[in-house]
Amino acid sequence: MLKKDRVKFIITHLNKLYPNPPIPLQHKNNFELLVAVLLSAQCTDERVNKVTPELFALANNPFDMQKIPLNAIYDIIRPCGLAPKKSNAISQLSALLVKKYGGEVPASLESLEQLPGVGHKTASVVISQGYGKPAFPVDTHIHRLAQRWGLTKGKNVSMTEQNLKELFPEKSWNKLHLQMIFYGREYCTARGCDGRVCDICKRCFPNRKNPLVTNKP
Repeated sequence: MLKKDRVKFIITHLNKLYPNPPIPLQHKNNFELLVAVLLSAQCTDERVNKVTPELFALANNPFDMQKIPLNAIYDIIRPCGLAPKKSNAISQLSALLVKKYGGEVPASLESLEQLPGVGHKTASVVISQGYGKPAFPVDTHIHRLAQRWGLTKGKNVSMTEQNLKELFPEKSWNKLHLQMIFYGREYCTARGCDGRVCDICKRCFPNRKNPLVTNKP
């Protein structure tokens, strides 16, 4: 199957499975989304969703969050891992949002990436899911799927993101990012599929004989 045919099949298949994929991280505003995405680094969305209600009950905006003692933030988010680093980032970015942006979460990748603890992937999620602007956040899971499906040979998430943006229409990016997340969790898991098991892998590469070893970012 040619790459253009794989792209067409993947879009069609994912649209059938996940016509309206929800945003996995629970939030009520863009500040909550920003904090939740920051917490999700090296942590499951499920665990993040368990700790954020308590955190946001204390403060769901940067004005209030900057006043919360670091140890109080740390105690709540500790199950998410990397708690010292993340609690510092949450406190510092809250203060910066108040000082520099009037308490608003900026709507540009460049501004978001300048916030403490916010990398390109986190900024892309906020841009796409919070503001509805075209972005294609790529984490290690999407990186793995893209390789299994023959969409990239990228050695890192940045190269994979660039390749996916070139292959798929811009209007599909925000939805497709979520669809790939859900498909990867349900069908094409890290251990459950080796490039020969799930429907997309089998359809895209029906003659693949050996397990696919993907490039780790």
